[in-house]
Amino acid sequence: MEEIISSNFIHDFITEDLKEGKVDHVQTRFPPEPNGYLHIGHCKALCIDFGTAEKFGGKCNLRMDDTNPAKEDTEFVDAIKEDIHWLGFDWDRFCYGSDYFDQTYEYAVELIKKGLAYVCELSPEEVKANRGDLKTPATSPYRDRPIEESLDLFERMKNGEFPEGSMTLRAKIDLASGNFNLRDPALYRIKFAHHHRTGDKWCIYPMYDFAHPIQDALEGVTHSLCSLEFEAHRPLYDWVINNVSVPSRPRQIEFARLGIDHTVLSKRKLRKLVEEHLVSGWDDPRMPTLCGLRRRGYTPASIRNFCDRIGVAKVNSTVEYGFLEHCLREDLNTTARRVMAVLHPVKLVLTNYPAGQSEVFTVENNPERPEDGSREVTFSSNLWIEADDFMEEPIPKYNRLYPGNEVRLKGAYIVKCTGCKKDEQGNVVEVYAECDLDSRGGNAPDGRKVRGTIHWVDENTAVEGEVRLYANLFTDPAPDAADKDFLQCMNPESLEVLTGCKLEASLAATQPQDRFQFMRLGYFCADSVDSRPDHLVFNRAVTLKDSFGKGKGKK
Repeated sequence: MEEIISSNFIHDFITEDLKEGKVDHVQTRFPPEPNGYLHIGHCKALCIDFGTAEKFGGKCNLRMDDTNPAKEDTEFVDAIKEDIHWLGFDWDRFCYGSDYFDQTYEYAVELIKKGLAYVCELSPEEVKANRGDLKTPATSPYRDRPIEESLDLFERMKNGEFPEGSMTLRAKIDLASGNFNLRDPALYRIKFAHHHRTGDKWCIYPMYDFAHPIQDALEGVTHSLCSLEFEAHRPLYDWVINNVSVPSRPRQIEFARLGIDHTVLSKRKLRKLVEEHLVSGWDDPRMPTLCGLRRRGYTPASIRNFCDRIGVAKVNSTVEYGFLEHCLREDLNTTARRVMAVLHPVKLVLTNYPAGQSEVFTVENNPERPEDGSREVTFSSNLWIEADDFMEEPIPKYNRLYPGNEVRLKGAYIVKCTGCKKDEQGNVVEVYAECDLDSRGGNAPDGRKVRGTIHWVDENTAVEGEVRLYANLFTDPAPDAADKDFLQCMNPESLEVLTGCKLEASLAATQPQDRFQFMRLGYFCADSVDSRPDHLVFNRAVTLKDSFGKGKGKK
C-alpha cells in the first residue's frame, strides 16, 4: 500500500498500524441508531468513518444499531440511507446490529461458561445503590452464582419467564475498578418490546457496550472510530474482544464530538420538538438534521467542507454556526445562479419611459461561472422595487431612491426619483422616477457617478411567490446546557413568512431544491415540500453578509 500522508491523529494511528503490520487493510463502520434522523453532529462522525476508509483505500459498512427496539423504525433507516447518499458517500455493506443477535447470545453464553458473566437479580435502583465509590467497591450478592445456575437463568430470561427489569446478565470484571464501566457492567437486559425487524423473537437485548465490539469483530472492522464519550468504555470494548472467540481484533479510537452554538444536537430533544409540533417536522429548515439543512438549501459540498475544516480533535469544543453558514456561502457563491426578486414590493413608475414599450436585457446567470450562460429579463415603465429602497426623507449616507436622487437599476438604466404616492394611512404605494434613456446598460453617457444600485422586477412579467426567512431556532448560544430548559430558549422570530413577493419571470420554471442568489438579499432554495409551479416557495438558506469571513474567527 502506498504511504499515506496523515492529516489528523486518527490517520496517524492507522498509518502506524499499517506500517507495523498490525493490519493490511482498513475497514471502518458507521453505526447510527434508527430512532431519528441524522443531524450535523452525526455528519462529522460519518465523514470521519467514510472519509477515513476512502483515504486509505478501504471500506466502510453502514450498520443500523438496532439493539434498543423502543423507538426504532424503518422510516429512520430509509432517511439515514438517503442522507448518506446525498452527502456523496456509499457503504461497502449494509447490515443491522440485529443480524448478530443469535451470535451475540452465544458469546454471552460463552462468557458464562468461562465464569466471566453471571445473572444478577438486583433491580436497576439496587445496582446503583451498590455501585460504591472511588474508595468503596461495588457489591452484588449474585456474583458467585454457580455457572450452571446462571446458564439456566439466562436461557429462561431468553424464553420470557421473568418480568422486565427483574434480571440482567452482568460481566464479572472488577467491582473495585476506578473505571466504573468495569464494575461488572450489564451485558443483557430483559425488554418486552416489538422489534422492527425481529418482531417478538427476542425479549432480551444486548447492551451497546457488549454488542458493538462483537459486531465490529464479526464484520472485520479494523478501526472502530467513536466519539469521545466512549473513551472510558474502551477498556470494556477490549475486554469483550479479548474474552470471546470473535474472529478479529478491532481497535477503538475516539474523537471529539461536534458542538455548534445556538443548536441542540440531542436526538431526544430534537424528537421533542417534532412530537410537540414546535417545528414542522424532522425536515423543518430550522432543524440541524441533514434533511432539514438540505431542505433549507445547504449543499453536500458545503457540509463536507465544514466537517473537514473543523478538523478531528481529542478535546470537545463548540463551533460557531456562522462558520457553517460561511462554508455554504463559499459554495453557493460559485454555483448559484443570480436572479432578481423583490420581497417587500412597492411599484416604481418611470414617468418618461414610453407607455406600452418593453425591452429585453441579457444578463449573466453567474459572473463566477461564464459556462452557466445568460438569460433575458424584460423591462418596462412599471417595475417592482424593494420598499426600503425608497425613503421620502433619507437618513445620512442613504444612496438609494429619494426625491432628487439618482440610482442605477441593475443592468438597465439610471433613474432619478421625482416623488411618490401614498395611501390614506400614509404608506407609500408608488414611487415615481424619470429614466435617463441614454444610459441603457446602467452607464451614464456623460460619465457622472451614480453611487446607488438597486434591483428590480418587471411588473408585466413578474411571477409571485412565497419566501420564508429563517433565523436561529434558539436565542441562547448554549440551549443544550444541562442547567437550561431548551424549550425556554426558542426564538419566537426564527421564521418569517413573506407572501406576494415579486420574482423575475425565469423563476417560473424553478424545480424543487434549485438554488439561487437573490441579488442583494441572500441565497435561496426552492422548497422541496411545498413549492410547485402554481405556488412557488423559497427558503432563505443564508444571508449575503458574512461577518465570520471578515476576521471573526475565520478558519
